[in-house]
Amino acid sequence: MSFREALSDWSKGDQLSGFWLLYRLRAGAKYKLARDIWTLLLNRCARRHGGYVGPGAMILGRPSLPHGLHGVYISRYAVLGANCRIYQNVTIGEVNRQAPTLGTGCLVGAGAVLVGGIRIGDGAKIGAGAVVSQDVPAGCTVVCQPPRILNQEEKHV
Repeated sequence: MSFREALSDWSKGDQLSGFWLLYRLRAGAKYKLARDIWTLLLNRCARRHGGYVGPGAMILGRPSLPHGLHGVYISRYAVLGANCRIYQNVTIGEVNRQAPTLGTGCLVGAGAVLVGGIRIGDGAKIGAGAVVSQDVPAGCTVVCQPPRILNQEEKHV
């Protein structure tokens, strides 16, 4: 994390670097007691920031949360690729113990809902307020209600 990002987090009062440190400590805990203690601290921190990250969620790298963890819900079965950008009030939820898998470099707009065992391809963009319950190919954009997938060719027309 650069000095500028750390200063920005500190000035906003988010201090998500501490949150991600707790997340990594919990993920690496070998003993159940240690994992339970890290989970307790992580849940308190997440509640303070107004969000939730499930204990089994796999997050590769550190996602970019421009508005902090405010209103973000990430299911315990979710998998997030590296360099994902997630805005406020996003739900990455589960259906029958299956949650979305996001590829590398995805963008999820404010208020979007992703549910079920779906795959979001690398570099895909989910528009604000979209409800997605089907797979999204890499590099595509999903917008509207009901969700509509725009291919690369359609975006330039």
